[in-house]
Amino acid sequence: MHPAVKLRHIRAFLDIASEGGLTAVARLQGITQPALSRTLAELETLLGQPLFLRQGRKLVLTEAGALFRRHAMTAVQALEAGAAALRPGAGGILRLGVLPTVATRFMPRVMLRFRELHPETLLSVETGPHFHLMRLLREGSVDLMVGRLPGASEMAGLSFDHLFEEEVILTVRSGHPAIGRPVTEVLARHPVILPPATALIRPPVDAYLASIGLSGLRPVVETVSLAIGRGICLNSDAVWFISRGVVSHEIARDEMVQLPTGRRFMSGAVGMTRRQAVSGAALTALENIAREIARREGSAQQG
Repeated sequence: MHPAVKLRHIRAFLDIASEGGLTAVARLQGITQPALSRTLAELETLLGQPLFLRQGRKLVLTEAGALFRRHAMTAVQALEAGAAALRPGAGGILRLGVLPTVATRFMPRVMLRFRELHPETLLSVETGPHFHLMRLLREGSVDLMVGRLPGASEMAGLSFDHLFEEEVILTVRSGHPAIGRPVTEVLARHPVILPPATALIRPPVDAYLASIGLSGLRPVVETVSLAIGRGICLNSDAVWFISRGVVSHEIARDEMVQLPTGRRFMSGAVGMTRRQAVSGAALTALENIAREIARREGSAQQG
């Protein structure tokens, strides 16, 4: 890297990439817009690449800009973590991407335990679908993603640490008229909620439906959201294919019931995905806590 590149260049670039323009960033940094434009132009000259394209009033990252952003975010986060480590009581921020399958039960336990042991570190959590969190992970906006195992084509530059296996189940409200009836009859007579086509758990559900002669079944709703799926199920006769971890509390409280499907192949690996080049004491501590809680819960279930 050119020795004239300064931290102010990097911070200006990252802020512009986040805001998509100059005006808000200039106001935030307390400088004029022309001064900010000069800072960006200096960085592009020093790197020998255009980092943004102008589309109307917005600045959009070029391919080179998107690549540089991923590395720049990681570098700045590492510098901030290093500075925080020198200040007693200031542990910095650990950014997590959490998928719905672990957001209800598993990760709250992990986070509470982490808070007990490392109160100086702030945990910042982003939730959402798999494709969204994968993008944030690659950009460096989150340090760790906890959820389903990504596809093989998504794993370049990433590592996955297996925690446990989790079922995809068919669930309904307590007292549902389908309880005790054959699953093919249930799916034919009642509204069905499926995971979205982009969800990692959708392919095994589709394979199961095909195996019982219901390929192409049309759902009334597609969601993995607990708030949406739970609300629909508790107020209707809908049936929902969803990861067991999403509705574990509802099942434990007898608000919802798991229907037998007669098959066991609707399951998958749950674990932690991160960029291979990223490490740190706080990240390692959280990973160790997650492994211990997963091991303890697995032992309790087997017992």
